[in-house]
Amino acid sequence: MSTSSAPLLAGLWMTGALISFSVMAVGGREVVGNLDTFELMFLRSCIGLVLVLGFGLLMGRLAEVRTARLPLHLIRNVFHFSAQNLWFYAVAYIPLAQLFAIEFTTPIWIALLAPLLLGETLTRWRIIAAVLGFAGILVIAQPGAAELNVGHLTAALSTLGFAGSIMMTKALSRTETTWTILFWLTFTQVFYGAIFVFWDGTITLPEGQDILWVGLVGLCGLTAHICLTTALTYAPASVVAPMDFARLPLIAMVGWVFYGELVTIAVVMGALLILAANTLNLRAEQARARQMEAAE
Repeated sequence: MSTSSAPLLAGLWMTGALISFSVMAVGGREVVGNLDTFELMFLRSCIGLVLVLGFGLLMGRLAEVRTARLPLHLIRNVFHFSAQNLWFYAVAYIPLAQLFAIEFTTPIWIALLAPLLLGETLTRWRIIAAVLGFAGILVIAQPGAAELNVGHLTAALSTLGFAGSIMMTKALSRTETTWTILFWLTFTQVFYGAIFVFWDGTITLPEGQDILWVGLVGLCGLTAHICLTTALTYAPASVVAPMDFARLPLIAMVGWVFYGELVTIAVVMGALLILAANTLNLRAEQARARQMEAAE
């Protein structure tokens, strides 16, 4: 593969990821209210598990599934399950552009938490990135100047859950294949979802258009991760990360067209602060990696 074609292929895969994330947000907005978030997550995970098993069978990949690190898979997916439930809850309460902007602080929390959980160094640039990212959240949410609701809190908490999930995924990826991680992700979340859905002995099933939306949420939840992971195989994170930020203007357009959500100056300024924080952190990590390679 030529050097020039790899970023193009990464961009095509990222386009798939951007569309998948946006459809998943709209689908969540459409069904939350008729279904609670646990029911949505349970049904989404059932669809994802069927797809993973089906494609795994066709591609002969099911033999890759291992149980050697099952405890870490279980803990990792508790974080992901909790974060995704909080995210779907926030979808119904705050504008989509605000939700996606807050979600982009996840890499900043990873930079802060990695020294505690992965033994990495807390650098000056990580601290600066965290401060800028937190400032971006304050600009977007405008506490005291604009009306806040539980959606802002659950969106912020979801980023911590996603950060924990990503860090454990990083640890798992040293020995586990992507297929193993996807299998245990969908399998355990079916189990976790069933616990919360059936604790009272009842479940609300989707009807009418909700069936289509739940199906799309289940499909896009899987394709988003596959597209993003594949994009990273064609280009480094320094190329893929800015592409991922294109989710924000795309979802802002979706929110405006379908829900009449206006993009405020506060959201734009806050998003730019968060983008600056992620860019600083990414470049600092790249420089640090080059120094370590040179030292070796």
